[in-house]
Amino acid sequence: MPHPVSQSLTERIEALYGRPRADLEAHAAATDRPTMLAALLDACSTVELAEKNIAFQRERLLQLADPGRDIGPAAAGHLLDCSRRIAESVTIRDTQARHTTAVIQSLHRAPVPATTPVAPAATARAARTR
Repeated sequence: MPHPVSQSLTERIEALYGRPRADLEAHAAATDRPTMLAALLDACSTVELAEKNIAFQRERLLQLADPGRDIGPAAAGHLLDCSRRIAESVTIRDTQARHTTAVIQSLHRAPVPATTPVAPAATARAARTR
């Protein structure tokens, strides 16, 4: 089952940094200090995990609520537990996605600075003054 929210976040992070997620994760793992990239990737992973849990709990809920299945006290407890877990995961997914999207929107790719050629006379003058 596709995970549309985490996929959308991944695409936006890749567009922002101009590299595929695997490369970005390797780069973030190689850095020993906290970075914005690491925080964005962590948030994206949290959304992805929440989406996986939603899908898993949904399937479990459908199994438990099968029309041919008898619902007794134990099954009712499992139904409630699956529903609670889905609600928690949806809340986590939506909160993380909203905050991560806000951060991504506040960031932008810096334009490549235009290099201005230095006049040879200015270079020679700067060398003599040193």
